[in-house]
Amino acid sequence: MDQSVDIPEVTRGEVPGTAQVPAGSVGPDTVRPAEEVLGAGRSQSAGTFRFWLADQRWEWSDEVAIIHGYEPGTVQPSTELLLSHKHPDDREQVASIIARTVETGEPFCSRHRIIDTKGVMHHVLVVGDDMLDGDGEVIGTSGYYVDITNALEEDRRQTLDGALPELYSARAAIEQAKGALMLIYGITADQALRVLTWRSQETGTKLRALATQLVSEATTMEGSMVELRTRFDHLLLTVHERM
Repeated sequence: MDQSVDIPEVTRGEVPGTAQVPAGSVGPDTVRPAEEVLGAGRSQSAGTFRFWLADQRWEWSDEVAIIHGYEPGTVQPSTELLLSHKHPDDREQVASIIARTVETGEPFCSRHRIIDTKGVMHHVLVVGDDMLDGDGEVIGTSGYYVDITNALEEDRRQTLDGALPELYSARAAIEQAKGALMLIYGITADQALRVLTWRSQETGTKLRALATQLVSEATTMEGSMVELRTRFDHLLLTVHERM
């Protein structure tokens, strides 16, 4: 059900410049525009974010602003603004994750609900990794917001189906990869497929090959659920580099 949300007054203007990172690092220069993820000219459901630890500064792509209900270029995000959009039942959890990111430098990763400026609820998956400076030191976290709300429009379903010609010939590997995402993120099978499709399109790799490599590397991961989540986020964002 749609809900209202109290939006604090925010500073409007351009987002400050980005930091430099070495080639191959996850950071401002390696987070690709969301139009390359889902295709230019279509309703976007994925976008990029960056968070700098030193001054706790956030940056959103236009797509993330739109997911939250803002016109591109009209809002500068802050931790206060982010938390104001979280579903009341998820706000404390996300606040704790952000606090842990600030304290430990751990990437910002979460699955939660947000309420946009029109009161519409979205289910989002936030997949992040370390953002590094030129010396390889962690200066923040960067990654993607993916809107995984179940109620997809019919034309989006058709676009998704058309992007998966190899789905039926590679069912086993894809189903295993979906199962891994469902376990790690606590999402549904349809949402897991959407995330896999997003990574396949964003990296320009075949869905079957991506799924196979993801499952192969995921089976070697060990640790607590918190550790597994952080490691799996890194795996999801970098697995294509080892194919």
